[in-house]
Amino acid sequence: MAAYFERFTRRHLNAVRLPRWGWPDCAGHPGPIVVYCNHPAWWDAAVVILLAAKLFPEREGRAPFDARMLARYRIFQRMGAFGVDLDSPRGAAQFLRNARAILADPRRMLWITAQGRFVDARARPLGLRPGVARLAELAPDALLVPLALDYAFWEERGAEAFAAFGPPVTAAELLAMPRSERLARLERDLAAVLDRLGADIVSREPERFRPLLAGRKGVGGIYDLWRRLAALAAGRRFDPAHTIERPTGEPLP
Repeated sequence: MAAYFERFTRRHLNAVRLPRWGWPDCAGHPGPIVVYCNHPAWWDAAVVILLAAKLFPEREGRAPFDARMLARYRIFQRMGAFGVDLDSPRGAAQFLRNARAILADPRRMLWITAQGRFVDARARPLGLRPGVARLAELAPDALLVPLALDYAFWEERGAEAFAAFGPPVTAAELLAMPRSERLARLERDLAAVLDRLGADIVSREPERFRPLLAGRKGVGGIYDLWRRLAALAAGRRFDPAHTIERPTGEPLP
């Protein structure tokens, strides 16, 4: 399924980019990992699947999913999603029960769109659901990692998807705080990553990023056919991209 979503993303987006500062450095953590993120768009599920497959291939990933939406998109069940009723206390208890079982295995990851609804990446406060702050109690050896997601149109026909991981916090560090302060800490950490990522996006400087995935460039159809023929007649190599990105000279991590 990860291969399917990679092809789908290449076909419909121009690129999936991570800023050079936003690559994760936590795959070797000896306990379970919780990645909690904002939820700006439909594309979030596809981007998370690609991040999990390419950056954490040794870990089993699971994710809560709105039960009503999961009934419509059952394919996500095959990729580790489990249904949660987002509108009832019973759903909150169901989420915590499933999370406890998942995080009992140190090789697993739990990916959470912690807002529980679609929210613009610039909206503040983030309004994270309180259940994410309870996870430290369920798995004291877990690592909680903020993940910022955003999207923009730059110079190409397709949109750019952006993701950035922030500094992790251990469950033990959260447990040392009063329960009332844990959610605020997680919100501050995620908001800081979102703000920093947003500044890089506004710059429109591709060299600030490393592409996780490059999609199909150009306009396509008759227009690109005409450009290809013109390049052939001039003895030039045809590049369908609208602009030429300067290479960073740095290998992928």
